[in-house]
Amino acid sequence: MAIHPIEFRYGTPEMKAVWEQESKLQNMLKVEAALAKAEGEIGLIPKEAADEINKKATTEYVKQERVDEIERATNHDIGALMKALEEVCDNNAGEYVHYGSTSNDIIDSSQSLQLKASIEIIREKIVRLIEILIDLSEEHKSTVTIGRTHGQHALPTTYAMKFAIYIDELLRQLERLDLTEKHVCVGMMTGAVGTTAALGEVGYDIHMRVSEILGLTPANISNQVVQRDNHAEYVMTLANICSSLEKMALEVRNLQRTELMEVGEKFDPEKQMGSSTMPHKRNPITGERICGVSRVVKSYVNAALQNNPLWHERDLTNSSCERIILPESAILTDYILNLSIKLFSKLDFYEDNIERNLNASNGLIMAERFMSKLTQCGMGRQSAYSLVRGCAMEAYARNTGLKEIILEKDEILEYMSIEEIDATLDPHTYLGSSDKFVDNVIANAKEVINR
Repeated sequence: MAIHPIEFRYGTPEMKAVWEQESKLQNMLKVEAALAKAEGEIGLIPKEAADEINKKATTEYVKQERVDEIERATNHDIGALMKALEEVCDNNAGEYVHYGSTSNDIIDSSQSLQLKASIEIIREKIVRLIEILIDLSEEHKSTVTIGRTHGQHALPTTYAMKFAIYIDELLRQLERLDLTEKHVCVGMMTGAVGTTAALGEVGYDIHMRVSEILGLTPANISNQVVQRDNHAEYVMTLANICSSLEKMALEVRNLQRTELMEVGEKFDPEKQMGSSTMPHKRNPITGERICGVSRVVKSYVNAALQNNPLWHERDLTNSSCERIILPESAILTDYILNLSIKLFSKLDFYEDNIERNLNASNGLIMAERFMSKLTQCGMGRQSAYSLVRGCAMEAYARNTGLKEIILEKDEILEYMSIEEIDATLDPHTYLGSSDKFVDNVIANAKEVINR
């Protein structure tokens, strides 16, 4: 019976396939095969034995059920793997399985293959999300909206600016992901305490060749384990990606609030239910799920950091923890990437509400522009600030618009005509260099993702 939501509710088939038990077994067998191949090439074991080990080191021959059966007796996962592979090898080739290596050579190198595969999936989906955001930025370059700071109306901005900020952030996440792959996806065949002593004078060559066969960068040095600052970096990078996705979803959730309703999740009124009791509800469930699941991934950062300090050359305190946090971090990050792609590819825009909210302050959001305009017309900046601030506070107190107060001030009319005042109060024309910023981000993004 399924217990964990990952088993039946969260996650994608492609990412689950990376971390499922048979895939893990196949990757460990791949490392055992690479070790035998390298040792056969260099003459450390008979070439015929190496060929036989390579032939049988697949889940076609080595079954998970048999590995589990042996582990129940031995209480050692790699010992069980080694015995199960030995059993299926003919002509005494099984005698040479695992020669010169230690358990974590197999575990860490095979785990690097899983991490590499998971990073490739996540990277591909970040690129897809960036493409969606590029389309949204280009489509809504002229959609002017109110920018909010401290939850208060601040100055006009555009939806293109909002989306371009997300694009730029996701590009940084791609850089972090690529750097993380470089650090964590390494091969290791260095033996007990990391010296390669059991392999003799060719130990370093075997270490290098195994990594080459596996398509991994060889670890520069180890003490029997790949150092766990790398795995902590992996979890932290996924958590950082999740924080970006949460930020994006949170903005949509806020903008979908009834009193704002500028953008919102796609809702199917024919089929979808918002509430079991309130028939009118259209809840932002996709965005809420993104925010909720991201908290789980972020919570694993502390555990990943605690896995780095191990006793002396190694202990096992990281192992049981990583069996949980590495697959779950990858599966859940991939899952909310899928949700984010769904969310932003089907956004509903409510143009009338966007315009209504832009003008909700009755001109007060243009106070900064008015101050700047007065300064350009010859009034001192500090005097202009003080004058316009006084007008704004008076407009609040009298519950009227900024224009009404300004037109009562002779000291302002000395500097500006009514036509200039009207033009200055238009929020659609106070966007500064926003178009240039957006264009630069989009151009950079297209260059990066098309590389």
